[in-house]
Amino acid sequence: MSVVIKICGLSNPETLEAALDAGADMVGFVFFPPSPRHVTTDQAQALGRRVKGRALKVALTVGADDDTLADIVDALQPDLLQLHGNESLERLDAIKSRFSLPVMKAIPVSSATDLTPARAYASAGARILFDAMPPRDADRPGGLGAAFDWNLLKELDLGPDFMVSGGLDAGNVETAIAITRPGGVDVSSGVESRPGVKDAALIRAFIRAARAAT
Repeated sequence: MSVVIKICGLSNPETLEAALDAGADMVGFVFFPPSPRHVTTDQAQALGRRVKGRALKVALTVGADDDTLADIVDALQPDLLQLHGNESLERLDAIKSRFSLPVMKAIPVSSATDLTPARAYASAGARILFDAMPPRDADRPGGLGAAFDWNLLKELDLGPDFMVSGGLDAGNVETAIAITRPGGVDVSSGVESRPGVKDAALIRAFIRAARAAT
């Protein structure tokens, strides 16, 4: 089965088109002002119109309230909501109920004990995205270019419907896929020339490498 490839943190038409043309399955848009990849709802609306069904649109939020989520959903018309904050199971259920959209829950990982919540969120119907645990002084929960020990996922009893992110790039994604056997991979900083600036050549190289591993 082919691994789903998500290019996250897209913020301009040129790199969005590069991701779509290269065959990305998901394109992610970040709605979190501290991130260098943050987009406004106006920007997201314009970018979302360009997708035209060529990939799934993912809206990444961090602890967003209902009004913020409603504005994002109205502007982007996403296919999936990615929750990258400290959302509880109850909050996840409330979001799913209100917006009638699939949800992806990011789980930060630094040790085996961090995997425990994943089962509860998966049982609640969320797709799971494993990411590296951010440093305590980090101003955002992801997109920091850090990896975690992928071997922690080797014995994971969660089925194939999870994604791996954190420190991935064209040079290591094949190894990450070989070790974790995920349903998908997610990259942001690994396809950038500098924080927040995507590079079309790096996007194409990442997608080629990920496809070669499946």
